[in-house]
Amino acid sequence: MDKQIASADAAVDGIPAGATIMMGGFGLCGIPESLIAALHRRGTRDLTVISNNAGVDDFGIGLLLRARQVRKMISTYVGENKEFERQFLTRELEVDLVPQGTFAERIRAGGAGIGGFFTPTGYGTVVADGKETREIDGTHYVLEAPLRADFAFIKAHTGDTHGNLVYRRTARNFNPVMATAACVTIAEVEHLVSPGSIDPDHVVTPGIYVAHILVGGPYEKRIEKTMTRDAQHGDRHAGGGHPTGDRS
Repeated sequence: MDKQIASADAAVDGIPAGATIMMGGFGLCGIPESLIAALHRRGTRDLTVISNNAGVDDFGIGLLLRARQVRKMISTYVGENKEFERQFLTRELEVDLVPQGTFAERIRAGGAGIGGFFTPTGYGTVVADGKETREIDGTHYVLEAPLRADFAFIKAHTGDTHGNLVYRRTARNFNPVMATAACVTIAEVEHLVSPGSIDPDHVVTPGIYVAHILVGGPYEKRIEKTMTRDAQHGDRHAGGGHPTGDRS
């Protein structure tokens, strides 16, 4: 089955206001740049976004936050986005902060059809407020619910028209697990090939999970911060984020 769709704009055309969307990526690496930009252009509002982080002020999910298109964020780390911080502190944005390992496992559970799991992470803290707890073999655990979404926006390096996906380096972060945990998964890729071109042993996300696939780009592939080392003294210096050509 050919799952190719013409463009990112066409892919987001049917996404309604109030939708819940998982967005892959770690930092700014492996984020679905084209789909986020298309959703920003369309102006869809009242979104719940499930993503490891919230991008930066002027890029990635930061574009949606600045345009007030996001009602709620479910994330683990949001420290690089001043607009996120401002909206959070002024209570313009609903936020559910989740420990990163718990976040990943909740998504995996959603994709696997698991009704919940016990984890020691967060026991005795506000993370456990309102949740069932249990002692098992002398250790205290918190019951966590699975996470699912109406849509998943994911980014892969290569895909075929049947939706089989291969990731590159750090881009293989939350993208594969999110692909399994949404009603409709939309994948953008840098390279789209014909069925049979990808070695089956190299496929990470099977096409059964992907509803639509498109060629994204051109990609900026920004990073949040650069670290440089003084050749003479070995000192490390932090710099601002900038586009780089070696990100997936």
